[in-house]
Amino acid sequence: MRTLMPDDEFPLPGRRATHKNPDTKVWMDRCAERGYTAVSWPREYGGAGFTKEQVIVWQEEMRDLNARTPLVGMGINMLGPALLEYGSDAQKLQHLPKIARGETRWCQGYSEPGAGSDLAALRTSAVMDGDDFIVNGQKIWTSSADFADWMFCLVRTEPDAPKQEGISFILIDMNDPGVSVIPILLISGMSPFCQTFLDDVRVPQENLVLGRGEGWTVAKRLLQYERSSQGGIGRAQNVRPLEEYAIEYVGREDGAKVADPQIRSAVLKHRMNDWAFYLTRQRSQEESRAAVALGAMSSMLKYYGTEQNKGRYELLLQIMGTHCLGWGGEASEDEGVTVAPSWLRSKANSIEGGTSEIQLNVIAKRILGLPD
Repeated sequence: MRTLMPDDEFPLPGRRATHKNPDTKVWMDRCAERGYTAVSWPREYGGAGFTKEQVIVWQEEMRDLNARTPLVGMGINMLGPALLEYGSDAQKLQHLPKIARGETRWCQGYSEPGAGSDLAALRTSAVMDGDDFIVNGQKIWTSSADFADWMFCLVRTEPDAPKQEGISFILIDMNDPGVSVIPILLISGMSPFCQTFLDDVRVPQENLVLGRGEGWTVAKRLLQYERSSQGGIGRAQNVRPLEEYAIEYVGREDGAKVADPQIRSAVLKHRMNDWAFYLTRQRSQEESRAAVALGAMSSMLKYYGTEQNKGRYELLLQIMGTHCLGWGGEASEDEGVTVAPSWLRSKANSIEGGTSEIQLNVIAKRILGLPD
């Protein structure tokens, strides 16, 4: 667990999770026992109860050890922090410990065929029937919905209210009758996204977070958590350094330097930007009152993290050249076969969690104070 983590060894949670490397599950479980999967959460909810300062030290130590991230997913990075802030005591006790132990996997029911960037235009309805909501509608781009146990979902409970004021935030069990999922195949050959159909799904009223018509408040905060996590695309463990690729595919000069001066300069610039970005994240975390909630700063981190990750793969293609042309088949052991799909996938970073254009608007208005 102190080696580079292949894409197929990510420590994913959930009842249907499988682990190609058994040590991945051992590492997850041992960290969960100590609260290391959610170090800033209170102990009663499965965390370590660390202070803001302790979280920073723990992150530095994990990085110095080159330790793999023990657990990933929307439960840890997105829903969990939002429930800590807005969930009822019963909701916290029901869901947070299971998230921290990696027992449940969550997906996000936000976007709809007619409500993407204009999220408040969503039409999925939730109508009261006794003590339950009856939910009908369709969600799209629901990442990993075909593997998820639960979905946090935006629905319209007040159809006559203004757009944002009529939205509620509810939690839906993916095993409930009426929930169906169809994966969406992408050009990369992967299928991480799905369409999710909700047909007369009965959801208990206690699964409503915060209150009726107050879902937009929860949704905005959760998006900040999502963007903060996306801003740290490198995670606790560094990916394989670009200079190693450059030495392998371009060669050395004078026994040490990367032979091509342009490649050498580009790799150095990217590495310097990575380090500057890391220090900015640390400073922002220290300045914030909460360890993760960064407000509008999350948009800046998300945008820059997106550009860094896209730039990394553009540079990889430049370094590896024709070695990136492979695509599946018998040559699947060649690293270039995984780089090309990952390069395509990196383009989605500028869309998911709010497009880069939206992030730039937030930065302009709320950080730079520019006029509308």
